[in-house]
Amino acid sequence: MIRKILLLTLLAAVPALGQRLLVYMDLKQENHLKAYGLAYWVLDHGVHVEWLLNYRGGSFLMEDSPAIERELRVRGVSSTLLSGAEVSAVYAEIERENMDVVQLEKAPAVAIYAPPNKQAWDDAVMLALDYAEIPYTVLWDEEVLRGELQKYDWLHLHHEDFTGQYGKFYANYRNADWYKEEVRKNEAMAKKLGFAKVSELKRAVVFAIRDFVAAGGFLFAMCSATDSFDIALAASHVDIVDTPFDGDPVDPQAQQKLDYSQCFAFENFKIETNPMIYEYSDIDIPPSYAPVSRGAEGDYFTLFEFSAKYDPVPTMLTQNHVAAIKGYMGQTTGFQKRLIKKSVTIMGEAEGTDQVKYLRGNYGQGTFCFLAGHDPEDFQHFVNDPPTQLALHKNSPGYRLILNNILFPAARKKELKT
Repeated sequence: MIRKILLLTLLAAVPALGQRLLVYMDLKQENHLKAYGLAYWVLDHGVHVEWLLNYRGGSFLMEDSPAIERELRVRGVSSTLLSGAEVSAVYAEIERENMDVVQLEKAPAVAIYAPPNKQAWDDAVMLALDYAEIPYTVLWDEEVLRGELQKYDWLHLHHEDFTGQYGKFYANYRNADWYKEEVRKNEAMAKKLGFAKVSELKRAVVFAIRDFVAAGGFLFAMCSATDSFDIALAASHVDIVDTPFDGDPVDPQAQQKLDYSQCFAFENFKIETNPMIYEYSDIDIPPSYAPVSRGAEGDYFTLFEFSAKYDPVPTMLTQNHVAAIKGYMGQTTGFQKRLIKKSVTIMGEAEGTDQVKYLRGNYGQGTFCFLAGHDPEDFQHFVNDPPTQLALHKNSPGYRLILNNILFPAARKKELKT
């Protein structure tokens, strides 16, 4: 009943003479991350939002109402009230420039694939959603294989190892309590669901996620969930997991038996099966990559500029108030450009190098987006490090890339009204 009353309040607030609220997203915005949560909140209450691509950093335009203005104040989000004439001027500028208007129609149902209990590392997407106050549901293997993905529009893959090798942490952490708990937890789940090995369980999960995307779902993954997902697809009929992880050796013909046609984003990669080496394959750009070795000050990647009117999808996913983003490491720090399929769109890379940081593509009726690295505001995040406090990074360009993805499933192309 309370939600219904609030919805009626929002809808009843008819703007005088075409007045609209502009939540600008350029350098003047006080809290970029909370602004995404505000847009989601408005959508969740049945009111459409216009996303102004490339206008003042990807601003949001919405109806004016006392309820929305109150929510803006509570969240500390900057905005300005535009008259009807000012709104028309904004539309005219968008029509002339490399800009466009996309209407956001419905708050997407968001799910995160992650184990139910706390792990030894945090997740940037969960931090972003919690800070922006965007609701989500956590699903793990049992829920995925039960078919619950069909309830959701958007799925994020937590920092998972879909190959069944426990993150390749064996060399350094096999005696750590948290590592032993990861093994115990995954083996127990595999046994419960009728799988002989964890790698076989994860393979079934990957197939279910693949089918979710093929049916029209949106997949967003970061760090090791990107390349390990594609490797698991390529190795769907071959054992690439060595004895310390599953009790039997790797298929000696594993590399030759990989099927790259099954992958979303990558091809022609070489897998790393040695349990003592902290890499899955040569997809990843390792820490020895030159700018990374010089430290945080020497590592940046640049967002590509797309045609808003002809390429609205990558334009939406790259909305930001800056074009250069601070680099950050992870188990998968960056992607080797030469191993990315030609059908994939590269959206961010370290200029003059082979490192790609941000990419997207289509699979079936759906879309996937991979962002390399662990935490956009923690250059070198280690196991058991404390989570990033986003209240100290409320204008983070890197975290904006995550939140662009959250709103993407809500978008519908809309003709400009000038």
